[in-house]
Amino acid sequence: MASVEVRSVRKSTALRARGGPSKLQSARSMPLDYRYSDGPSAANGAGGGPAGNGVGRRAVAVEAGKEEKEGEVVRLEGDDADSPYSSNVVTAEEEAGNTGGGGDEVDSAAAATPRRLSPRAAASPTQVDARWGDTSSYGAKKKHRVFCQLRNGDWALCTVLATSGDESVLKVSEGKVLRLKTESLQPANPEILDGVDDLMQLSYLSEPSVLYNLQYRYSQDMIYTKAGPVLVAVNPFKKVSLYGNEYIDAYRNKSMDSPHVYAIADAALCEMKRDEVNQSIIISGESGAGKTETAKIAMQYLASLGGGSGIEYEILQTNPILEAFGNAKTLRNDNSSRFGKLIEIHFSTTGRICGAMIQTFLLEKSRVVQCAVGERSYHIFYQLCAGAPASLREKLNLKKVDEYKYLKQSCCYSIAGVDDAQMFRTVTEAMDIVHISKEDQENVFAMVSAVLWLGDVSFTVIDNENHVEIIADEASKMVAELLGCSIEDLNLALTKRHMKVNNENIVQKLTLAQATDTRDALAKSLYASLFEWLVEQINKSLSVGKRRTGRSISILDIYGFESFDKNSFEQFCINYANERLQQHFNRHLFKLEQEEYVEDGIDWAKVDFEDNQDCLSLFEKRRKRQGICCPSLCRRGGL
Repeated sequence: MASVEVRSVRKSTALRARGGPSKLQSARSMPLDYRYSDGPSAANGAGGGPAGNGVGRRAVAVEAGKEEKEGEVVRLEGDDADSPYSSNVVTAEEEAGNTGGGGDEVDSAAAATPRRLSPRAAASPTQVDARWGDTSSYGAKKKHRVFCQLRNGDWALCTVLATSGDESVLKVSEGKVLRLKTESLQPANPEILDGVDDLMQLSYLSEPSVLYNLQYRYSQDMIYTKAGPVLVAVNPFKKVSLYGNEYIDAYRNKSMDSPHVYAIADAALCEMKRDEVNQSIIISGESGAGKTETAKIAMQYLASLGGGSGIEYEILQTNPILEAFGNAKTLRNDNSSRFGKLIEIHFSTTGRICGAMIQTFLLEKSRVVQCAVGERSYHIFYQLCAGAPASLREKLNLKKVDEYKYLKQSCCYSIAGVDDAQMFRTVTEAMDIVHISKEDQENVFAMVSAVLWLGDVSFTVIDNENHVEIIADEASKMVAELLGCSIEDLNLALTKRHMKVNNENIVQKLTLAQATDTRDALAKSLYASLFEWLVEQINKSLSVGKRRTGRSISILDIYGFESFDKNSFEQFCINYANERLQQHFNRHLFKLEQEEYVEDGIDWAKVDFEDNQDCLSLFEKRRKRQGICCPSLCRRGGL
């Protein structure tokens, strides 16, 4: 399930995202009365990627087990034949025995496999009308609905038929009744509370209740839900009609107060003007949840309200450039950010955007030289090969994407529904808007081509010690030409290592494996330096300069937690950053609030939450030969 959490505080608006709305097409110019309109790209779906991107709708967490066979009956030992439950009641233990204890069956402490909940069924108009026409007491409804947990961790919504001692008889689906331990059940909220837009309104704020409410709203394309000061957004992976001028005007005029990213951006802007305190919108969530799209939607709302100077259009046009050079297709997301960014938008005293600054973090350099099967390297490689004009193609001697070693190892060259040639034209247009000259653009693409050609540079062994030299073929000649050096200099850089020992320069010949690693390291370094240069040029174009007033709204978009079959140092850094972000969220939402209650002497019930401080301390605090460390350093007293 994809979700977005947004928190509005005096000094920060924290938005945690596991999903987001659809892409929006910006207007060509933004005058004072700028109005945003939906464009064709909105069809790409909210958040993580376009509909039909191979991911499909992210599974909703509240669901029951496998479909029951129609007419299945299990008799309980010793039950009275006259009992209304005698022909179709089964205990959790018996059900587990009948199924052989399969992984998808009910946990013995929870329930046997009930029917899976249909998201659409939960939202049928008949049921909705019935909720409001039902005159049953509120207390009775609370008692009759409970959740039981399945073996796979999912929750099933059940109806209590009877309770005797420490056991309850539950109706899970038509023709199937279960008898379970009452203590294993979780109370469910009455039907009147199904689909509330703020989770704080629920009578029972438990895990299954929260998940069920999110599923209920999700089934009706209501992807945004509040949780007090936090916004949760579920990625629909399709186009939803929640954006555009009508919605922007509604939230600007306060005529609509339903949960939305627009509401978070509007709150941040209003508090910045009112309190003259800088605001921040923090977006977090798992990989593929749609954090980048959510950030773009927040930026577009701020641009529509703070527009008029023209700089806001330049800010929006940085997105195609950064996505081309910093995003890639992964197994979970067709447009996954492989770097983190902090966009600081500055405002004038009148509330108009006067500039911006972008900071980037943790670019995944390893993706330049290798990526998993089914994934792609950075978009710009494929866009350049598909969309470069004939003159540029001839100058760079471009080949097809499946002919480059760095690109063909993943066996994935395209994305469904994405035209790489058209995206290349979009990138070059965006570069024009942020004032990157044509000459600089050609140099940028020359470096991109040089990185691709580097992967095709090969070596030949020259002696019995496995020392190598580069082969003077087309690849090495193109790399030397694009980098502006000779083949001899390139050979020296890739096959020799220079060291200085006791004021003496020593040249060491490299083996085949060492030379290959050096070649890949050069490719990664070239691409990382190119990315940093692009960000620097963008910041020059968006520079605030003398217009700086000290008022700003920052939007943090950092890629989410990752765990693959093969994890590298990048995954460690990414997950560590997410742990720090979670700690920041916990501190502001739980710790500081509870400390304030204690100081003010307010009677309150402590809220238990999962504190990750111990995890952070393991890496951050200096320890005496404990925690994660290198044994050789410990022996030398280095830690």
